[in-house]
Amino acid sequence: MTSLLTNASAMTALQTLSSTNKNLAVTQNRIATGERVSTASDNAAYWSIATSMRTQTGALSAVQDALGLGAAILDTASSALEEAIKKTEEIVKKYVARATPGTDTAAIDAEITQLKAQVVSIAQNADFQGVNMLKTGGTAANIVTGYQPGAAPTTMTVAAYDLEAALGAATDTITINTALTAMKSNAATIGAAKTRVDSQKAFTSKLIDSIDRGIGQLVDADMNKESARLAALQTQQQLGIQALSIANSSSQSLLTLFRN
Repeated sequence: MTSLLTNASAMTALQTLSSTNKNLAVTQNRIATGERVSTASDNAAYWSIATSMRTQTGALSAVQDALGLGAAILDTASSALEEAIKKTEEIVKKYVARATPGTDTAAIDAEITQLKAQVVSIAQNADFQGVNMLKTGGTAANIVTGYQPGAAPTTMTVAAYDLEAALGAATDTITINTALTAMKSNAATIGAAKTRVDSQKAFTSKLIDSIDRGIGQLVDADMNKESARLAALQTQQQLGIQALSIANSSSQSLLTLFRN
């Protein structure tokens, strides 16, 4: 039966065209954003997981910054201690020379005093962003090393060392060597801590990359596939428009039945 009031063919063609336009809009959005899951309505489960993972990578990026700051603090202290050790080794030589008969002890004492003052100056100036691990009353280095969702960030603490006062009781080869041994021990501790921080920083960088790849597996669009799908949908859209046009024009043919 042919009806002027109800055009079933046009209705079917319109539904098909609407479906094609909807799919085309989805594909164009994927191409524009580079994501097949950009909102919760696209895939609630994947979107939720990806959002949580992005939060984790943001926190890990902050951890990486904290590790970089910690490494700089430890590097400052380590470099200062190395220089102080060199000065202290010179002091050891001066005390040995002072014990030699016939030497100018007053001149050697003056040199020792200046070398000790240099060590004190090194300790007082070993400052990075307000953190000084070597002066009297120095600050321990508290460094954030990691983060797990739902837990407090993990940290490590490297104790301060009073380099400023280290040579205060050194008056001969025995006491100066005792001070030198303590300085080397603390330098080793700080150096080992810096190695750990550098290693943790490298691991954190790899962890961030791994999580980013995981997010990509969940939400990234396959651009090759979407490109092919776009071309196909554009063709379907053109055919749908043509089909709707044909369906709408079919009612016009009824006029020929009423012509004289």
